[in-house]
Amino acid sequence: MNNSYHIPVLYHETLEALSINPDGVYVDCTFGGGGHSRGILAQLSEKGKLIAFDQDADAQRNIPDDKRVVFVPQNFRHLQRFLRLHELTAVDGILADLGVSSHQFDEGDRGFSIRFSGPLDMRMDRRQSLSAANIVSGYTEQQLHKLFEQYGEVSNSKTLARHIVQQRSHMQVQTIEQFKAMISQVVKGNPNKYLAQVFQALRMEVNDEMGALKEMLQQVPAVLKTGGRVAIITFHSIEDRLVKNFFRQGSFDETPDNPFLPTVKEQVLKVITKKPITAAQEELKQNTRSRSAKLRVAERL
Repeated sequence: MNNSYHIPVLYHETLEALSINPDGVYVDCTFGGGGHSRGILAQLSEKGKLIAFDQDADAQRNIPDDKRVVFVPQNFRHLQRFLRLHELTAVDGILADLGVSSHQFDEGDRGFSIRFSGPLDMRMDRRQSLSAANIVSGYTEQQLHKLFEQYGEVSNSKTLARHIVQQRSHMQVQTIEQFKAMISQVVKGNPNKYLAQVFQALRMEVNDEMGALKEMLQQVPAVLKTGGRVAIITFHSIEDRLVKNFFRQGSFDETPDNPFLPTVKEQVLKVITKKPITAAQEELKQNTRSRSAKLRVAERL
């Protein structure tokens, strides 16, 4: 497995949180460079099993030669379906690291990074048709405004959306360079930070990251054994809020406590982390990408 492909964040904290049963079955929803998977395998016996999901074909190069590993080249939103296909009804633990792998950022032709010239692509699964270029050239002003505001927290998202729609009528946008040139007049504040937020919003939309996360979370109670744990690492406030709400109340909405409305809802998950676990100083020094990482853990009741 390749460590330069991606440095796993919150590595020790995640493995500890999963409280691994050596004979158990574990799912790594985001295999990537296989860093977390390697840690899980090290604690599994011969009887143990690891199911690794990754929709990015590049990740397949990192699969270890280990008969305990089953690799599923799919998005983790299909979690239950592929567990059933492999005749697994319940597992002992589920892990998802929702960050984009360093490898994806470092490969210019994937279009994830503002540092390179390359196609405006951003598809994690290259089998899908929707790319970032399609969104920039095809979404309405309202759709663009909403996605830059929600997923990128871009301060002038409305202006940016209007500007893109005006410019694209006489400009082609197929590459990162063309896109950066197109929006250069409306960039606010620190250009690198601004572009990073815009790129993040496009990437989250291209890959339907919020939709996939919601679908996966809804399947967790059904596929996790009693006492089994789910550990999810997020890098964005929207993701973190979804995970937090789902772990606490089994839904994605913030529900205010109302003393006059008795809410009888069966708790299926017990929150293990009252506050999210974040990277220690040592890790922050070694890996700047761990800055925004938050780990939340729950246990199946």
